Amino acid sequence: MNRPLILTGIDLPMEPSCGSTIWCSDVYQRLTDDFRVLYLGLPGSGTWKHHFPETALLAADKQPYGPRFDAYAGQLTDEVADLIGAHRPSLIHAQHLGFGLALAFARAAGTTPVMSVAHGTDVIAAAESEQALQVLTEIVAASTKVIVPNTVMGFEVDRLTRHAYTDRLTTVPWGVPLPPQPTTVPRPLHRLNLLHAGRLDANKSTVTAIEALALTQDNHHLTVIGSGSELPLLKERTQRLGLDERVTFEPFLPREELWERFAGFDALVFTTRQLEAFGLVAVEAQAHGLPVLYGDLPGLDYTLGDGGMPYRPGDAPALAALIDRVAADQTLRQDLHGAAAANARRHHIDNTVAQVTRLSRSAIEARR
Repeated sequence: MNRPLILTGIDLPMEPSCGSTIWCSDVYQRLTDDFRVLYLGLPGSGTWKHHFPETALLAADKQPYGPRFDAYAGQLTDEVADLIGAHRPSLIHAQHLGFGLALAFARAAGTTPVMSVAHGTDVIAAAESEQALQVLTEIVAASTKVIVPNTVMGFEVDRLTRHAYTDRLTTVPWGVPLPPQPTTVPRPLHRLNLLHAGRLDANKSTVTAIEALALTQDNHHLTVIGSGSELPLLKERTQRLGLDERVTFEPFLPREELWERFAGFDALVFTTRQLEAFGLVAVEAQAHGLPVLYGDLPGLDYTLGDGGMPYRPGDAPALAALIDRVAADQTLRQDLHGAAAANARRHHIDNTVAQVTRLSRSAIEARR
């Protein structure tokens, strides 16, 4: 029996540059028993060992929101229409409620059902830009189901679309592949070796971690692993605060290499200031036994559970005090390590895949 085909993708380079592409790779490699998957993306370096069984590269020249976005979306719509005609998918999964490819999926779908997936940055953009809001609304309107990773994001999408599509919203908590057992152990140290990992943009607010380090009582060390638009500003701020010997910057690491590095740290600092879809790297760190010190955004307390400790987002003095508190209390660190690993077990990627599979089957059956 032929497996139904899902057409999906993100108009980003085929690189693990953000949690969205990594999440897609995790999920769609695990759907292959039930579906074929054709993943669309932009050309990358060609070195990423992703797990998409079938891929196709898009030719349109990427354009952000602005005067050239409409023409870009039009080019993508033509490409997608050709691909739909050639492959005749049973279902489309539109990743992001704001990217050009998701809009092209919505416009070219015809009779093919569309399920869309919110990823966080799309929802933030729609709250700040009328153009992004129009795009989000069009994608949601074209979708039979809209998957959100947590209820907080569902409420925000519902608000932005004026409650016109409430019945289409469904929460599917994200997950990560879990190691057989934690790889880190709490160490009897008063000076912590802290990690910040991921995309370096304004919303991730890595600067909060750097400024907090300047305020701690002990000379803790921070390693920042990642790349992004904020990197030059972060290095400048580090230098101005006289923290060159206590803050180390390293380039983006492939996921498996980052996991191997977890054992060298005592905690992850997760400094996002606005909406957070899930926090893949935070849960991955917990799965390896690292406690997480995080900005207290709606939904993160549920995601990170007792294996994390919150502070007010963007508040460097509060984060500094939290770092010193964790450093001074070995029993607390031991408790956090155990709770972090236990909490991560709730977020197995197989649970996400099972729900995506069920919703996809339902959408295909409804079409028939």
